[in-house]
Amino acid sequence: MNEQVSTVGTPQTSGLVTRRPLVLALLVVCQLMLVIDTTVLNVALPHIQHDLGFTSTGLSWVVNAYTLVFGGLLLLGSRVGDLCGRRQVFVAGITIFTLSSLAAGLADSATVLIAARVAQAVGAAAAGPNALALITTTFTKPEDRVWSLGWFSAVASGGFPIGLMLGGVLTDLMSWRATMFINVPIGIAALVLAPRLVPVPERHRAQLDLPGASAATGGVAALVFGLIRAAEHGWNDGPTIAVLVVGVVLVAAFLTIESRTGQPLMPLRLFTDRNRGAAYSIMLLMPMVTISTFFFLTQFLQNVLGWNAFATGFAFLAMALGLVITSRSTTWLLPRFGPKRLVITGTVLIVLGMAVLTRLSTTTGYFPGLLVPLVLLGVGTGLTFSSANVVIMSTVEARDAGAAGGTLQTMQELGSSLGLAVLITVFGFATGHAHSPSHALLVTGMTRAFAAAAIFAACAFGVAFSFRSTPHSDA
Repeated sequence: MNEQVSTVGTPQTSGLVTRRPLVLALLVVCQLMLVIDTTVLNVALPHIQHDLGFTSTGLSWVVNAYTLVFGGLLLLGSRVGDLCGRRQVFVAGITIFTLSSLAAGLADSATVLIAARVAQAVGAAAAGPNALALITTTFTKPEDRVWSLGWFSAVASGGFPIGLMLGGVLTDLMSWRATMFINVPIGIAALVLAPRLVPVPERHRAQLDLPGASAATGGVAALVFGLIRAAEHGWNDGPTIAVLVVGVVLVAAFLTIESRTGQPLMPLRLFTDRNRGAAYSIMLLMPMVTISTFFFLTQFLQNVLGWNAFATGFAFLAMALGLVITSRSTTWLLPRFGPKRLVITGTVLIVLGMAVLTRLSTTTGYFPGLLVPLVLLGVGTGLTFSSANVVIMSTVEARDAGAAGGTLQTMQELGSSLGLAVLITVFGFATGHAHSPSHALLVTGMTRAFAAAAIFAACAFGVAFSFRSTPHSDA
C-alpha cells in the first residue's frame, strides 16, 4: 500500500512542471462545478415545481438532498481517497457526478430528480476533498502551494454567487434542465484529461477506520438533517430535537474514536496548530453569515422587487467579482501581512455589509442599497475564506491532506446548515410565522435575520485575534 507510484515530491521533473497550470485549471474547474450545484437551482425552484409537480414542502429537498448527503459523506470521501488513491477516487467521483447530472436534467418526476441530486452529492463528496488534496500534494513548494490554493479558494468560494447567476441565466434563456446538463461536457472533459494530467501522489499506509467512518457519516448527516428540519419545522419539533441529539452523540463518539485509533479518519492533530484551529473555526462561522445573503436576498429581489430569475442571478455579480479578485490577492497579501490582519479586515467588512442590510426596506433600490453591502461582503468573504483555506492546507503533511480537505469542507456544510436553521428561526419569529406575510413584514423578518448574521460575523472577528501575528507563520 505504501508503494510510491509517482514522483510528486520531486517537482523538478520537467513534464510535471510544464503541466502544473493545466492540473490546477482542471481541479479548480471541477471544484467550481461541484460548488455551483449547491446554489444553481435556487432561483429555478418555481420552474422545477411547475414542471415536476413538487409540493411546497418537498421542493426544498431539491437543494437539501444535495447538502445533506454531501455534508455527511465528505470525511468518508477524503479517507477513501487516502486509502484507494486520491486521483482514482477523484475520477470516480466526477464520473458519478456527471452521470447523475445527466439523469437530473432528464428527470420526469420529483422522485427521479431527488434521487439524481443524492447521487450528485455522493460524487461531489468523493471528488471535492480529493481535488483539494491533489493540489496540496502536487504543489509542494510553499510559494507554489499558496499560489495554487489561492486560485482554488477564489473559485471555490465564488461558486455560490456564480451558481445563482448561472442558474438565473440558464433558467430564463433555456430551462432549469440546462443547469444540470452543463455539468456533462465539463465532467467528460475532466474524465478525459485527469488521467493524462494529474499525477498520482505517493500513497501512505492506510486503513479504513470503520467505526469512525460510521460515526462521522451518521453524526454529520444527522446534524445537517436536524438543522434543515429545524429551519422548516422550528426548534420545538420533537423529531428535530431527537435527530439533533443523535447527531451530537454520534459526533462525540466519533471524536472519542479518533482520539484512540491509530489511523483516524480525522486526525485530531489537525486542530493542535493554533492558526489551523482558528481557520477551521472561521470555516464554520463564515457560511453561517453568507448563507443569509443568498437565501434572503434572492427572495427580496424576486418577491419584493419583482425581479426575474435572470436579473436576480446577476444582482450577485458585484459580490462574485469582489470575492474572486480579493481571494486572488491573498496570494501576495498573506505572506506580507499574515492571516490575522487579513481575517480581521475581512470580518470587519462583512460586519459592515450585514449592518447595511439591516436597513433594508420595501423601497430599497439596487444602488446603493444592495450594491454597497454586496461589494463589502464579496471583498470581506474573499479575504477571510481564502486566508483560512490557505492556512489549513498550506502546512498540512501529505498524509493528512485528504483529511484536512474533507474536514474543511465539512465545516462549511455544517456552518451553512446551522446558519440557515438559526436565521430562518429568527425570520419566523419576526414575521409571526405568517403564511403570506406582506412585503413590509417580509422585509422586517429579513432585516432581523441579517442582524443575527452580523452577530455570527462579529464572532468570526473575535476568532481572528487568535491567529498568530507572524506574517510567514502559515506559508
